[in-house]
This record gives sequence, C-alpha cells and structure tokens, in this order.
Amino acid sequence: MPAASPLAPNYAWFKSSHSGGNTTECLEAAFSPSAVLIRDSKQPERRHVVVQARAWADFLTGMHRAW
Repeated sequence: MPAASPLAPNYAWFKSSHSGGNTTECLEAAFSPSAVLIRDSKQPERRHVVVQARAWADFLTGMHRAW
C-alpha cells in the first residue's frame, strides 16, 4: 500500500490535460527520481501519497491494457 509523506514543495506538480487544467476537482502528480507523488488538487497543502516508480509503471501498463 502507498505511504503518505510530508508535503514536497520543491516538486513540479501537474494535472492531466483531460482535467481542463484550471479545475480543482482532480489529482495532481509530481515525479521524483524514484517515485510518483500524488495529491488532491483541492487541498495541495495536505499530505500526498508516494508510489514507487515501478508500481506506477505497472499501474499505467494495466490501465493501458484495459483500454
């Protein structure tokens, strides 16, 4: 299970281009060298979830296969 970690202000957070860009009703992601960080765009000051890079790649592969 992914673990929460303290806020990481030094990362470049982004939203999916499918979210419309200006909406606050989505998730934001940032990349570190070994993980993907995910947070709620409505509350960016709160803690975020850290997913190891390999787990993120496996998730994306599974999603791609499902479509």
